Amino acid sequence: MKKKTVHQIILHVMLLAALILVVLPMVYMVSTSLKPNGALYEYPPRFLPSTDEITLENYRYIMGEGKFYLNFLNSVVVSCACVVIAAAVAAALGYVLARFSFPGKGMLFGFIVLTMIIPGLTLIVPQYELAVKLKAINTLGGLIPFYVAWTIPYSTFMIKGFVEGIPRELDEATYMDGGSVFQVFGKIIVPLAKPGIASVSIFNFLTYWEEFPWANTVLNDNLKRTMPIAISGFFGQHQFTQWGYVFALSVFSLLPILIVFICCQRYFVAGLTTGSVKG
Repeated sequence: MKKKTVHQIILHVMLLAALILVVLPMVYMVSTSLKPNGALYEYPPRFLPSTDEITLENYRYIMGEGKFYLNFLNSVVVSCACVVIAAAVAAALGYVLARFSFPGKGMLFGFIVLTMIIPGLTLIVPQYELAVKLKAINTLGGLIPFYVAWTIPYSTFMIKGFVEGIPRELDEATYMDGGSVFQVFGKIIVPLAKPGIASVSIFNFLTYWEEFPWANTVLNDNLKRTMPIAISGFFGQHQFTQWGYVFALSVFSLLPILIVFICCQRYFVAGLTTGSVKG
């Protein structure tokens, strides 16, 4: 057996082992969500439920009596609104920083990079005081502006790299044809930087969808809470954790993430490679 073949076999075995480690928790989560709550504490435990044991009771509860579809809709509204706003602001700011020279440009970019290294938890107290003054407590409006502010620095930094990779000759050609700065941005920069904007938006969506500390601080009404807070509400409830509901709601919350990755996979891969190298 050739040495190269042995290396390939070892590589495939390692990849298969890694795949199993990643997939098994997902399979267990789905299988547990299909079991009745009483079956979760059986001994010896079973990884997969038996055919006659499979039930949709947990899903009926979270969609019906629990009304967790409202928490799902809250997360969808907040995440989608933040993605659109952050993409628009960061794309415009990245374009300005990449194409124009003005006093304080270096200081502005340095400040943007500096804000990326500040731990988010250290800002909760001043942000809460600001939210109180803005009367944004216990409203979805208390999430959107703060979420956008968190992701603007990273988004701008990444999109700036994409814009710098677009030839300036395209801008100049548009100017020579009588185009304006806004036309260059809308017809040249945005279409060509679409992979970068899309990949950044995917990361941002995951950040908004999974964020817990700030949403748990601002939102008090159960019907206004987002999915991570709804899931955490089952832990320790009635002196024990209702794992069937937890896993059913977790499966439900994974659907948008899977849809985003499936639909935007090509942009995600392009964003990991294209924006990292200029020229």
